Amino acid sequence: MRDVIDLPSLEGRGRGWIGSLENESVPPTPTHPQPLPSREGSVRTDWTRAEIADLFALPFDELMFRAQTVHRAHHTPSQVQLCTLLSIKTGGCPEDCGYCNQSASAETELKASKLMDVRAVLQSAAQARDAGSQRFCMGAAWRNPKDKDMPAIVEMVKGVRQMGMETCMTLGMLTPGQAAQLADAGLDYYNHNIDTSPEKYGEVITTRTFQDRLDTLENVREAGINVCCGGIVGMGETRGDRVGFVHALATLPRHPESVPVNALVPVKGTVLGDMLADTPLAQIDDIEFVRTVAVARITMPLSMVRLSAGRESMSEATQALCFMAGANSIFTGDRLLTTGNRGDSADAALFAKLGVVAMQGEEPARAAKASAGGCTAC
Repeated sequence: MRDVIDLPSLEGRGRGWIGSLENESVPPTPTHPQPLPSREGSVRTDWTRAEIADLFALPFDELMFRAQTVHRAHHTPSQVQLCTLLSIKTGGCPEDCGYCNQSASAETELKASKLMDVRAVLQSAAQARDAGSQRFCMGAAWRNPKDKDMPAIVEMVKGVRQMGMETCMTLGMLTPGQAAQLADAGLDYYNHNIDTSPEKYGEVITTRTFQDRLDTLENVREAGINVCCGGIVGMGETRGDRVGFVHALATLPRHPESVPVNALVPVKGTVLGDMLADTPLAQIDDIEFVRTVAVARITMPLSMVRLSAGRESMSEATQALCFMAGANSIFTGDRLLTTGNRGDSADAALFAKLGVVAMQGEEPARAAKASAGGCTAC
């Protein structure tokens, strides 16, 4: 167990950070690990925290083997879905998310912009489609969309769908009526991340609650839209927090069809970026990140597990391990909203080395939902 690291106080920065960090090493495990429950690989929503903690604690090769076994039972090996993310409204967000440079409270040089013109968005979508993307994701830095913005948002969704691409949006919190409008427009996915464990959430964000997140997810589900929901690791959390994060997702009434796993990109001027910049031990190491991906794969077998933010700084070996652990979706291009990404040429080179190809066809969770009349936990 490493020593507790004292982090600077956040007093005056609008957040109640605990003020210390426990960065846990991998605990010792038995020479012959106990087998998982016999339902491994089936779609369960009754995972316990103890079961998930046991998965994290497995010897690395055993965890990877089990993740690969589950992955191959439900997904086509060596296929990775290509997605593109565009910021359609940047900066000026009233939320105080400690990781985000689009927060109005962040002391960065990012300038707020208005909602993009529909035609400009559709032009970007066409370029993404021509580059091989299957899904086009659009993000706006809002606490929640205003009703006056909904007509333009609806036109964006309809236009991208007419190009034959899947659509995804992340606009903040949604009312039931707004979710219904997006569903009527044909939106395929709505992204609304829980970010971290319920216990740590209040240390990262104070302007909305964990339950607010769950309420929007419920509104999205009720409208019939597929859910994209994941979070961020490397924010100074403990392994216990990562267990809680996965547990919160894996015990939802229905698993998210898409689960993005982000590694924190520490941006200067953000609360967490400034806090963790000089605390390297606070950042998650590569093997622990891969473990998180593997546990997400095992506990949510049908979901697309997306390797998201932070990939720019990952080595090719780390990314390859993530794919082996069950990650099968990435964002392409050289930008993710306001931070860098690896770029199409780097991805193409890595795919060629690994023998990975772009995914084609329907996603398992959506196909299962359709065949089960909307239930992926039956």
